[in-house]
Amino acid sequence: MTIVMDKDALNAFLARDFPQVAGSYRVEAVRATGLTARLITGDDHLRPGGTVSGPSMFALADLAIYCAILARIGPVGLAVTTNASIDFMRKPAAGVDLLAECRVLKLGRVLAVAEALIFSEGVADPVARCSMTYSIPPKSSDFRAV
Repeated sequence: MTIVMDKDALNAFLARDFPQVAGSYRVEAVRATGLTARLITGDDHLRPGGTVSGPSMFALADLAIYCAILARIGPVGLAVTTNASIDFMRKPAAGVDLLAECRVLKLGRVLAVAEALIFSEGVADPVARCSMTYSIPPKSSDFRAV
């Protein structure tokens, strides 16, 4: 598959169009089949007990899958999540970033399906698994970043 946006282009897109997440999330690598994204964990991502919150892990998966799709179709700002499922499998390790290994399973004209495995950095077993479907708007209504 052809890569349209590399990690630098995706990170620039996030910084420009989603500044609220640019300081906490970063695309680390882009591959033909998917990408790796990082959650730079901080106190604002923790819940009582010192573990990373479920909403923070969900946001990482959503961002990773969104960026994996954009890496292939370009900066379509109106591509949106239409379905999501997440399984929390174990408590993330304390004091380390989380990494999402994302894979695009199907990229159609209207829908894209992808999955992400989330890992504590340096730990082999995943802490969560997420699958999502995204709706891709028709070309005539694309909101493309300039």
